[in-house]
Amino acid sequence: MSPEEIFEKVREIISDKLGIEADDIELSSDLTEDLGADSLDLVDLVMAFEDEFGIKVDDEHVEGIKTVEDVVKYVAKVLGADDEE
Repeated sequence: MSPEEIFEKVREIISDKLGIEADDIELSSDLTEDLGADSLDLVDLVMAFEDEFGIKVDDEHVEGIKTVEDVVKYVAKVLGADDEE
């Protein structure tokens, strides 16, 4: 799965969970500042990402995920997709 495909899936999940138009979600979007996610939303999003991609996001990594790009990079790294440049 390429980073672009990961981004599309992440964008779909965020759009669904937060009720935001997918077109309004960019790589640079901050999950809390730009997209309005609160702490409960973040937990819900992380669980959705784990389910969608079949991964486990460690608690120490959750704190470092601030933007949509952070999510995409983390998922790509776990899936080994970041090697497909």
